[in-house]
Amino acid sequence: MKKLIIFALLLSSFCANAQEDLAFPFQGGGPVMNTFFRDNLVVSPEIIAKKAAGVAVIKFTADVNGNLSKLVIYYADDYLLTIPAIEALKKSTKKWIIPNKEKFHDFIIPFSINFNDPTTSVADVQKAAYDFYKKRRPIVAHDQIPLNAATLLPTVVVKYDIQ
Repeated sequence: MKKLIIFALLLSSFCANAQEDLAFPFQGGGPVMNTFFRDNLVVSPEIIAKKAAGVAVIKFTADVNGNLSKLVIYYADDYLLTIPAIEALKKSTKKWIIPNKEKFHDFIIPFSINFNDPTTSVADVQKAAYDFYKKRRPIVAHDQIPLNAATLLPTVVVKYDIQ
């Protein structure tokens, strides 16, 4: 009886399908994606002036050729933060790789935008950051969002210097 149970367990372990390892969906891998967004995401003067900081989560669809479509803001601490993220995403056309046998694939990518800690006049920066926080207008979903077979990508972290 023990031999039968062991044989059944071994057989089932060979027959079980593990989660398929997918190639990273950006040409060149994760480090190349981070470098791409670091080089192509341009923080606007308005963001710098307002000392804006926060998160923007964007969903987009890529096709077999890497073209982007259907950009949707799932969440953003403020619309101001979504503008550079969307512009950088548009520059990433033709760089996305979708899983085999799919015509389209959805990706969700979070962007974290923040400023580097200042060395001087910390109180002024804190006041400006707090003013932005008080006046921000978050973009939030008020209904369920079907995710289907979306892939959550690593967060793109962007830090900018305060002038």
